[in-house]
Amino acid sequence: MNKYLRLLLIFLILLLPGCIKQDKILIQDKEYPDIYPDYVNVTIPVNIAPLNFRVNGDCRKVYVSFTGKEYGFGLNSGRKVKIPIRRWRKLLAGSIGDSVKVSVSVYTGMEWLRYKTFYLDVPGDEIDPWLSYRLIEPGYEVWNRLSIRQRDLTTFREKVLADNNLLDRGCINCHICSWQNPGLSFFHLRHPEGGTMIQRNGEFRKINTSTDSTISAGVYGNWHPGGRYVAFSTNVIIPEFHSIYNRRLEVYDTVSDLIILDTEKNEVFTSELLSQDSSFETFPAFSPGGDRLYFCSARVARMPESYQSVRYSLCSVDFDPITRRFGEAIDTLLSESRTGKTISQPVPSPDGRYILYTSFDYGNFPVWRQEANLHLLSLETGYADTLKTVNSDNSDSWHSWSSNSRWFVFASKRDDGMYGKPYFVYLDSAGRCSKPFLLPQKDPYFYDSFLKSFNIPEIAGGPVMFNASDVRRAFRKQKAIRVKFNRQ
Repeated sequence: MNKYLRLLLIFLILLLPGCIKQDKILIQDKEYPDIYPDYVNVTIPVNIAPLNFRVNGDCRKVYVSFTGKEYGFGLNSGRKVKIPIRRWRKLLAGSIGDSVKVSVSVYTGMEWLRYKTFYLDVPGDEIDPWLSYRLIEPGYEVWNRLSIRQRDLTTFREKVLADNNLLDRGCINCHICSWQNPGLSFFHLRHPEGGTMIQRNGEFRKINTSTDSTISAGVYGNWHPGGRYVAFSTNVIIPEFHSIYNRRLEVYDTVSDLIILDTEKNEVFTSELLSQDSSFETFPAFSPGGDRLYFCSARVARMPESYQSVRYSLCSVDFDPITRRFGEAIDTLLSESRTGKTISQPVPSPDGRYILYTSFDYGNFPVWRQEANLHLLSLETGYADTLKTVNSDNSDSWHSWSSNSRWFVFASKRDDGMYGKPYFVYLDSAGRCSKPFLLPQKDPYFYDSFLKSFNIPEIAGGPVMFNASDVRRAFRKQKAIRVKFNRQ
């Protein structure tokens, strides 16, 4: 198709609403259409699945036109706007570095209303195309129906990675890939016959990371980029339920330290700097170069009496992966005395420029903290951006980066304050964030009836090499390897 014929086609598409039988078209330049999910003026990766949506309000028919730089098309529908995937891919492929113009017209039974046009920006940066998450009841007190799944972000295909109905209904959590590598990951199976399930290229080892010299088995963890080590917190975690109507659950540590698992030697080790009696240490994360360990630290307080006064600072310490030695001093990057808030879940960007973390009033567990927000620390300038474009009035937490450091995903309860859902954000080369957009689903009404939270969303560069049957087999047949303890 030559250039002029293509332009003529796009022009005709824009005129299509005028060809529909109608009483009157009212142009509403000052009002965007009321659609869910809210995809108005968002930035999206070129390889994302179609952004299907529904139109709310008084309407009987809907017409939507999509116009890109090189291609466009129109759709007639009811409230549900379901975009053909082949057309969608062609539309986005021809709009890289530009935007797609979206025009929505609705027929109320009396007249056609054409709403203000909105745009979908399409930068050239793709997102790693796989997302894993744990599906869990939002109250976190029901453990008999848990699963870990992985979704193809380019389509609507979903795969079950682990199902606790196949695992004696033990708690399963924290599927963490090693720097977006699907061939290296771990998750915990909390069961008398369970352990930490280490996966390499589809093969499992079940490891018991608890020792007589540590507080507990590993809890919150993060891979070293070399693939040999995993940093874990060891915690005694106490959940308590509130009687206050707008608060449901409080989670806090009574004690916590950090350990490193050496997966080659089946050994855990630590340092006095990471297991001080005067401090709570938690949420470890290695730098992309592997030479630093970031973590959160707070002064020990009597719990639960003083839990509202516990605030964590963001700290780091040098680490030598060859000698397994730590530096001689802890560096405080962001002090709780400076921020007046607590910091948790620090996640360095793969390019080493940023740390994305969660900030809220006190404690270390943000899921039920309504005020929990994401902040972005620049490691080049020391400036911490509060990300007003990204955050909401409800909990925003549990975040993960794409390998190119241009996209991140997080779990947000912005829709109803109850259910966590995966939202995606684009971060440009200057550190500016776009408006978040919700993980698209085939049915625009999916989230209305799906009564589970998407917990711990993790981006990966490919599909994992195991399924729920492989996990069940490893759980049944393998005996957990007990690790040795070594204090440096």
